[in-house]
Amino acid sequence: MSEHESRRRVWAPDWRLLLFAGAFLPVLLGLGFWQLDRADEKHRLLAQWEDPAGAVDWHQVADTDPLTGQPVTVSGRYRSTTWLLDNRTRDGIPGYEVLTLFQPGKGPPVVVNRGWIAAERKRSELPQVKTPEDEVSLLGRIAAYPEPPVLAGEPAAEPAAGTGPQRVQALPREVAAATEPAMARNILKLDDSNQPGAFRADWEPDMMGPQTHYGYALQWFSLAAALIILTIIASYRKQES
Repeated sequence: MSEHESRRRVWAPDWRLLLFAGAFLPVLLGLGFWQLDRADEKHRLLAQWEDPAGAVDWHQVADTDPLTGQPVTVSGRYRSTTWLLDNRTRDGIPGYEVLTLFQPGKGPPVVVNRGWIAAERKRSELPQVKTPEDEVSLLGRIAAYPEPPVLAGEPAAEPAAGTGPQRVQALPREVAAATEPAMARNILKLDDSNQPGAFRADWEPDMMGPQTHYGYALQWFSLAAALIILTIIASYRKQES
């Protein structure tokens, strides 16, 4: 009898190994499919960002939870309250993002991010912010409130002299709601620099691209395949004839 015949491999799985594989395989597959779903969602968001034709009226989405980047149309008037979001640079130039409270004809008041403006040379001086006084119609995008960084504490406002804009490091909803309790859940970013009251509003989608999610999905599916292969290999044992 040959050595090969005397040391055949037979299927003899260890129940503990099968239990381990059975527990983790669905998790790995679930994470892979979740990343594929995230990639599809990012494809839809990018398509929506590139084509604002699907814009909806503000009052239709104000009390819902719309996707970030959803194009929205709104008509109304800018109010007198303006915040200057500090430490925002463009092309290496320090500046601010201008956020102004807006009163729609329909729907709750909303903070509108009007874009970027350069800072003055002296820190003690704030840039002049001109705001349209007439009723205007805007095209904007749903965005989140600019929250403070983790562990940074509550952002302190630095009021300018008189009744002008306030310099802030962040603008959580609870801070904005101190000015207007009925404040909307989200803010709006003006779609482009041609909107009434806009400054430099050349935004890009602030999101992870679909290809990154496809890469993560491939990693999870690869781990799932490796788990299956290793479990099968480990379940075959040499047996003396």
